[in-house]
Amino acid sequence: MIVIFKPEARESDIEVVRKRLEAEGATTRLSRAARRAILGVIGDIPHLARMPFHAMAGVEDVKLVNHAYKLVSRAFQPDPQPVELAPGVLMGQGQFQVIGGPCSVETEEQMRMVAQALVDNGVRLMRGGAYKPRTSPYSFQGIEEDGLKLMRKVADEFGLLIVTELMDARDLPVFEEYADILQIGTRNMMNYRLLKDVGRTSRPVLLKRGMSATIQEFLLAAEYIAAGGNQKIILCERGIRTFDSETRNMLDLTAVPVLKEKTHLPVIVDPSHGTGRSALVSPMGLAAAACGADGLLIEIHPNPSEALSDGDQALDVASFTQFMQKLCVLLQALQ
Repeated sequence: MIVIFKPEARESDIEVVRKRLEAEGATTRLSRAARRAILGVIGDIPHLARMPFHAMAGVEDVKLVNHAYKLVSRAFQPDPQPVELAPGVLMGQGQFQVIGGPCSVETEEQMRMVAQALVDNGVRLMRGGAYKPRTSPYSFQGIEEDGLKLMRKVADEFGLLIVTELMDARDLPVFEEYADILQIGTRNMMNYRLLKDVGRTSRPVLLKRGMSATIQEFLLAAEYIAAGGNQKIILCERGIRTFDSETRNMLDLTAVPVLKEKTHLPVIVDPSHGTGRSALVSPMGLAAAACGADGLLIEIHPNPSEALSDGDQALDVASFTQFMQKLCVLLQALQ
């Protein structure tokens, strides 16, 4: 349920309604759009709907939200909302962001070469896996906290922000110390305990779509984070599993406009995992930008043939530079 206030409603009017709802056991979240305050309400809706809202000062209308997700829906926030990653750095609202870096953090030299490539191409966000969720227990698992420290050192030197994947809430304190944006990977999209934990942080969260998840399941995962109080959520389409073996996944670009229709959250695309083939990263990345994505997640490695993980889908520095030149031309044409 949402309570829509009149444009002239006073803060005191909104506070009276909020306190009344919370006294009845509801959880509330306030948003503002088109000069109106909107109060999202979670709780025993049939009971709450019987409250005399229209007799309360400042209230214009009350609407029931029929779909299962509430706080991340356009009903709660009709206008697209950017996520502030750092002062002056937004994801959304016309700021298209590229996040680049290797699948796994390996060495300081590797990360310096990647960081230099990012800075040279005007990219502000560096990704890298320090803790790696691998299908095989015998595959490279990452260098863990040492990787976070290494990334922080290089990022600070080059003026970059860090995006890295969190797999276990027990590691949250160390991630909050070193990382700027927390990534929840495809395998943990339905780890609801973890989603609740990151919902209580102040860090932006990049949430990847589960490899077999529907759009509704994806949005409900985001709802867990929002319900915890964290509205700084970025959705990432990263491909879903199908019967075809030509690519690692099927990159579902239809998800971008569909998500844009249903939610106010920024939406980005990962063409690296979405295809699993470096030759497809550039065309699918450009296609993602053309269909309305707010950003891209691109894997880069100085020498993909020597990468400890996912080298087949990583761009080398020269290929990344060529891609960024094409992307800049496309983004200008789309303005």
